[in-house]
Amino acid sequence: MSELQWIFAFMLITYITLGSFIAYFSRRYGIKSSRDYFVSGHNLGWFLASMTYAATTYSAFMMVGLVGLTYSTGIGALGFELAYLLVTVVILALLGSNVWKMARERGWISPSEMLSDLYESNYIGYMTIGIYLIAMIPYLAAQMVGVASIFEGLGTRYEVGLFVIAILTLIWIVLAGMWSVATTDAYQGIWMLSAALILIFLLLVGIIPSYNTSLETITKALSEDGILGITDFWSIQTFLAYTIPWIFFAVTNPQVVVRLYIHKDKASYNKSVVLFSIFGFIYTIAVIFIGLIARGLTELGFFEKIARHDMVTPMLVSKLNPVAASFIYISILAAAITTANSIVLAVASSFVRDLIEKRGLKNINTLRASNIIVAFIIIISAILAYLRIGFVVDLSVLTSVMLLPLAPVTIAAWLMPNVIKKPFSRKFASISLILGFFMALIFAIYLGPRRTFLTSYFGLPISAIILILSTIIVIIGCLIERIRRIRH
Repeated sequence: MSELQWIFAFMLITYITLGSFIAYFSRRYGIKSSRDYFVSGHNLGWFLASMTYAATTYSAFMMVGLVGLTYSTGIGALGFELAYLLVTVVILALLGSNVWKMARERGWISPSEMLSDLYESNYIGYMTIGIYLIAMIPYLAAQMVGVASIFEGLGTRYEVGLFVIAILTLIWIVLAGMWSVATTDAYQGIWMLSAALILIFLLLVGIIPSYNTSLETITKALSEDGILGITDFWSIQTFLAYTIPWIFFAVTNPQVVVRLYIHKDKASYNKSVVLFSIFGFIYTIAVIFIGLIARGLTELGFFEKIARHDMVTPMLVSKLNPVAASFIYISILAAAITTANSIVLAVASSFVRDLIEKRGLKNINTLRASNIIVAFIIIISAILAYLRIGFVVDLSVLTSVMLLPLAPVTIAAWLMPNVIKKPFSRKFASISLILGFFMALIFAIYLGPRRTFLTSYFGLPISAIILILSTIIVIIGCLIERIRRIRH
């Protein structure tokens, strides 16, 4: 084994040991029901709540995907990511606290349960579960592929990396459900942010001086090449294609929506929004800065031009000493695991709540069933990751687009809970979900997932068309109900 492999193995063991201890320690909070298992009994404090939201939201995309996107397309990537953060904070500030209150009052555990309850329609809940399965499980498999690829890149077998993420995801969920996920998310979130800041520090005091250049020279090179301005890549259509699915992330993704339920009180909720905002802003700026520095060093001729932008971070890490490199590799692994944990728990909660508990299947042990479903989802995702089927990675790009029809349906339910439970509102919400979701699938089959993400018609990306159409259908249903109410 090389020095890097030895150090990575030691740091991996340290990371797993500390994380497992934290997850085991969280069992002291007690898991007596599905409410405790999936939403921590609605009793999470502000620090854990904010950190699990941040760690779940900011996946390995940041240190790999966003660094590379910035490197390839320039400062426009900052606008794309900050647009997501700004809209998310606005949603959390204006709508989130009311959702938390309703969740406490109505005892929600899963996002699909929330929709079926607000619309008073089990069918909407079942449709939501179906959308989650098709959109989220391949995305979960893609997280596993990412981690396994790190191991493979370090000279270890692909299967070893797959085994590590599958086992850790399973153990850190089963130990205490949301409690163990939230506590390990906090631990991993700190690791993720620390790795980004450490990489910046090493760039400034190590790599940049080693090439006898300076930050000022790099900034000048970036400016002359147009990277600090809006490049040709960031056309209005492309910006919308990237931004529209992500700005509704807080509304459409089950692993994020469920985190609106977990706070112990209103004060905890408010504090968690503030801390998440700070975490998100610092992490975003740090990641964008890393991508710009890498591009600047390339423009100055110190690095070869990197065609595949997902390789930018591995290229930078290869310039570091083995200890720092291992720490950053572990941070990427941690980011993937936090996302994997949260997806599994959220999808499993929909199965347990909507398909077992709400149907009155009293002979089934809920906690045992929860663990079995969690294990089943992980196994299926691991098999897809092991087979390395191409569509798994491509489908992860489309996940946010396929979930988009849930945005107008969910926001309407939050804003007009008394209107959307009426017959026409329910029918039109169902039509909106079915039509929007199958539009995304049909475009994916016809164009391919990546082209679906970026292709525009009438000056609008497909995601915008799906969102507009779904929203219009939901609004029509609500207007019909209002007209009927006035007439009666």
